[in-house]
Amino acid sequence: MPSLTIGRRSVWGAAALPFLTRRAAAQAWAPQRPVRIVIGFPPGGGIDVLARLMAPKMAEKLGQTVLVENRPGANGLTATQSVLQSEADGLTIFFGTTGNLAVNQALYAHTGLDLLRDFTPLSLAASLPFVLSVHPDVPAKNLAELIALARARPGELNYGSSGSGGLPHLAGELLNAQAGIRTVHVPYRGSSPAYADLIGGRVQFMFDALAISQPHIQAGRVRPLATTGAGRMASMPDLPAANEVLPDFEVVNWYGMVMRAGTPAAAIRRLQQEVADALRQPDVAERATSLGLDLVGSTPEDFAAFQRAEVAKWGDVIRTAGIKAE
Repeated sequence: MPSLTIGRRSVWGAAALPFLTRRAAAQAWAPQRPVRIVIGFPPGGGIDVLARLMAPKMAEKLGQTVLVENRPGANGLTATQSVLQSEADGLTIFFGTTGNLAVNQALYAHTGLDLLRDFTPLSLAASLPFVLSVHPDVPAKNLAELIALARARPGELNYGSSGSGGLPHLAGELLNAQAGIRTVHVPYRGSSPAYADLIGGRVQFMFDALAISQPHIQAGRVRPLATTGAGRMASMPDLPAANEVLPDFEVVNWYGMVMRAGTPAAAIRRLQQEVADALRQPDVAERATSLGLDLVGSTPEDFAAFQRAEVAKWGDVIRTAGIKAE
């Protein structure tokens, strides 16, 4: 019996050793200089707000300053190239969106960009579903009716977006493909002019974040038909998810962190731990909820699998619709 007990302990120890070794190695790594979180957008947006909430939490645990650096331009390519030119030393994190870390792979294929080759996943931090809204004069009261209307009037319904190649644009093309309809994309320079034309009836529907669409919904200027996440939004439980009509339809603007390929594994593990810990803090969670964000804090392995699937999904949509970078 004693030998059996020892045997069980040995098996447990052997199984636990890789985890304990990885955790010890992660804790052993510590940055010797400030860590940078690089973002491809101006200050003030959702991803910037989340980064600035996380940075001091991470700094406290890491014992080093964590700086948020905004490098907007070229749909995130300016920030992407900046991180690619940095050292793979664990001191530079690229905090990007679905567009930066999945869509751009196909949209800018001519540049030789390979997001899966050039970067190492750190963590999926958060996700943000969209709301599909229509002008009040559109007779459709739900997504099924909108699809039926589009089938009856091919090429006559227009949808607006914040810009060509952006996720709201791709959401419309995904709807066209999965519902077997033909609606016409009208790009704008940002969400504000797109909503102005939706309210004015010059376009019939559009996809965008709840934080942007909610004031118009509450004022009755537009009517929501569906959300685009994996399930219904907690803040709008009576609004159906699009996948209740189209089972494979899901569009979320997610925020993920990656680092240069070749970054030491111990640095990746330590930083992922601090990212996940920061996302668990009550003040971070409370602010994230107000932005409509679902916090995640995934492992590098889970994020790698998710990112690969998203690169493939949006690449197919871009190629099928013939979308080109502007």
